[in-house]
Amino acid sequence: MPLSLSLSLSLSHTHTHTHTFSYNVSNTHFMTVTLYVCLAIEASGLLHCVYLVPYVFAIVTNKPIDSKEGPRTWLQGILFWGRVVMSLGILVGCLTVTISALFHGQTTAWTGLPDGISVILFFLCMYIVGMLEGMQIAYFAVAKLTAEERHTSPMAAYTCKLLFQGNNLPNFMIGRQICVTLNFFVIARLTTMDVDPSNPEEETVFGVSRPLQAFFNTGLTGAIVTTILGSIIWQLVASAFPATFLGSPFGHILLRVCLALEHTGVCAAAWFFGLLHKHTAGFRYDEEYIGTAEERKAKKKAEIIMKSRMRLDSPHRKTGAATPKTAPTTTHTLVGRLERRESYQLSDTDSPPNSSDVESN
Repeated sequence: MPLSLSLSLSLSHTHTHTHTFSYNVSNTHFMTVTLYVCLAIEASGLLHCVYLVPYVFAIVTNKPIDSKEGPRTWLQGILFWGRVVMSLGILVGCLTVTISALFHGQTTAWTGLPDGISVILFFLCMYIVGMLEGMQIAYFAVAKLTAEERHTSPMAAYTCKLLFQGNNLPNFMIGRQICVTLNFFVIARLTTMDVDPSNPEEETVFGVSRPLQAFFNTGLTGAIVTTILGSIIWQLVASAFPATFLGSPFGHILLRVCLALEHTGVCAAAWFFGLLHKHTAGFRYDEEYIGTAEERKAKKKAEIIMKSRMRLDSPHRKTGAATPKTAPTTTHTLVGRLERRESYQLSDTDSPPNSSDVESN
């Protein structure tokens, strides 16, 4: 994602709330065209093996997969799992070719760099890119939560305190993009094949044919491995478990590294283009459409109280059925306590009620 668009999604101007423009950016025909292109690529099945991740986490956490899709028919199941197997085979093949080329010095890795170190550096860079991809998803997810919902652990609270201080969220987006670009540069240098298919004396990877080696030289094998193992899988995990990335000590270290990279000013021009994009397109903050996290939480509590009142006004019981005399009093008492408790939670100035006042009702 370009830095100017990233900043237009996360520009912040206050110290109390993190503002984003995701609703405005999504409300364009360009995003609709992009959506259909992405859906077409997804339908090809090239990356379908990433769908195994939710199933693995469902087994590990013993929780069902939350999906809005209905159950698949037998034909849909065959097509889905067929593409998963195909994608998994492509991933294993590309990873095998890449690792073999690294161990045999058949890539454009730097001269003098040991082959074993090249493999370690390759996986290390993919891990860093994956963490940064997951952190981006997790940080945008928790930006819409209240402070209490974010602080799931001491490390998560420590990370959120730094992340949502001033303009650190858009600063992180700039530093993150710099770090991702640097790591992708290293990964591309390590995974690009350096075998001349026109030279009959030069051995190809696994002894494949010359035309196939020419295809390997395009770098598509490394791109598929990096896209799946270094990007999409981490994004899926982060979208399902954002608190995990907030509570990661290594994630906190990467956050500080990204902030330090932004402070160098290498990509400071992104601020200008981000602000230009904002004013040209007339973006408005998401809070103007959906409210802040605290306002949405208060609205949800108010809806619960309203539904309780509606159930009291139209009780579902048969005509002439005996109704205990204490039932209305008990029900009204519970609703009254709920209303009183919610009012004290929503107000920062009110003092908590005395126990005698609650029990008297």
